[in-house]
Amino acid sequence: MNKPDPMPDPQAIATAWMSQFSDPNQWQSWFRMMPDMDALPGAALLRDAGASIRPDVLETLKNEYIAEFGALWQEFLAGRAPQVKDRRFASEAWTANPVTAFNAAAYLLNAKFLIAMADAVEASPHQKQKIRFAVQQVVDAMSPANFLATNPEAQQKLIETKGESLTKGLANMLADMRRGHISQSDEKAFEVGRNLATMEGQVVYENALFQLLQYKPLTASVHERPLLMVPPCINKFYILDLQPDNSLVRYAVEQGNTVFLVSWRNPDQSLAQTTWDDYVEQGAIEAIRVTQEISRADKLNTLGFCVGGTLLATALAVLAARGQQPAASVTLLTTFLDFSDTGVLSVFVDEPQVQLREQALGRGGLMAGRDLASTFSSLRPNDLVWNYVQSNYLKGNEPPPFDLLYWNADSTNLPGPMFCWYLRNTYLENSLKEPGKLKVAGVPVDLGTIDAPAFVYASREDHIVPWQSAYGSTLLLNPGRRERNRFVLGASGHIAGVINSPAKKKRSYWTNADAGAPADGWLAGATEHPGSWWPEWAAFLAEHGGKDVKAPAKLGNAKYKPIEPAPGRYVKQKAD
Repeated sequence: MNKPDPMPDPQAIATAWMSQFSDPNQWQSWFRMMPDMDALPGAALLRDAGASIRPDVLETLKNEYIAEFGALWQEFLAGRAPQVKDRRFASEAWTANPVTAFNAAAYLLNAKFLIAMADAVEASPHQKQKIRFAVQQVVDAMSPANFLATNPEAQQKLIETKGESLTKGLANMLADMRRGHISQSDEKAFEVGRNLATMEGQVVYENALFQLLQYKPLTASVHERPLLMVPPCINKFYILDLQPDNSLVRYAVEQGNTVFLVSWRNPDQSLAQTTWDDYVEQGAIEAIRVTQEISRADKLNTLGFCVGGTLLATALAVLAARGQQPAASVTLLTTFLDFSDTGVLSVFVDEPQVQLREQALGRGGLMAGRDLASTFSSLRPNDLVWNYVQSNYLKGNEPPPFDLLYWNADSTNLPGPMFCWYLRNTYLENSLKEPGKLKVAGVPVDLGTIDAPAFVYASREDHIVPWQSAYGSTLLLNPGRRERNRFVLGASGHIAGVINSPAKKKRSYWTNADAGAPADGWLAGATEHPGSWWPEWAAFLAEHGGKDVKAPAKLGNAKYKPIEPAPGRYVKQKAD
């Protein structure tokens, strides 16, 4: 077992820093008085972790700060409003008034040097990343935009509405406290099955883990090989079928694919003992088997999104070890197979933290959906937390309807044993990429034995699956035959990059036929194309879809009769 990392939990560091910055005036006094490392907020925690800042580096940072703050103060005394280049302070309420502009500029200067000091800490790379993450959380939380007393926009609205905005803001906050999360969208505006996940189809199979949906064809003829989609089991499948104009499911059906899709159940206590092996065997492999039986096709086009892609690839490797090759092609969307670089999520995964999860959940229990949602929100707190604190609570606004953010708040639980296996064997030990190192469903896993062309998609600004890590899948699949792997890089992030309908005519994507080059070399030689990457993917599916045949007149078959209309019951189950 690895030696436990002595670094405290990021939240502990954040609490220590926050306690010393509850008064914004302390920012300046701390920098002016700071003679050495012991003055640094959270210094005791850093010393316990074996972290330090060289005295000469600390002195340089202190002198640079004092010089920059002095220049800012002189600007203020001269009556000149400083330039503030941050979208949080872009409105005229901030920039027109020298006092509020100074307040914003001083905050940004303080933030700049706190981050610089976090970067200057001498510690292991993992410890340093955790320190920087915790400091960034505090820096974001201390923005003057987050407090009524220092937010001129909120103050102006308070006056204009004669206090009504504050009353509404308090009501919004109390309602969110009852819900257990900050509202990012008008949740009354959407209902799954009414105006989300409306693509016509039937549930044609179900077990304790998932329902299998088959969608009604929209073309007279279809490719003989169907498409099976395996979405992530974190959050729900309808990110792939939000509304007709941004539905990847509808687009795939319109391109002549018979689409089957896994709708994972939102686990309750009856699934508290469920393992990763169960998700592979009774989930992905079972979905492959039933899709083959209903379609009467030996080979399927397959797609996995995020952790759904990790499950799909594992399932196909298990089947390969059993002498089966059911995939005519594999599409992986923003998926980890090589977990060498997990980006900012690595701050939540080290030996002590994984051990704690294993002790609490490894033998049974549920990883609560609200905890997973909080973790992902902390990766982009200004966009997913503080933006809504300012708008909903300080200004009393109602969040506008937004389908993607409604989906984002529709959390799912995870079975503890499955979650703990996933953390240890992928994020912590990165064992999945090593041929034969792991056994799943009773057989050794070797991703290189999957005999199918691969379409690997990543998003350039993805903060959950760094695109270089997703690119690493091209080095694991089809070894010795890299020409079978195609990599496409899209603009934007983890979700918005994927859900980019051609109808929107937005963003761009990059292609490069050299799938064997290092990631940065691949990008350097790539060609940028305007618009959506979906047509590139549709052409890939058509290439591996077999001949065209008459579209099925009925969904399911004699053995697997329709159970209920899509989107089914499972997707409507809410997390506790």
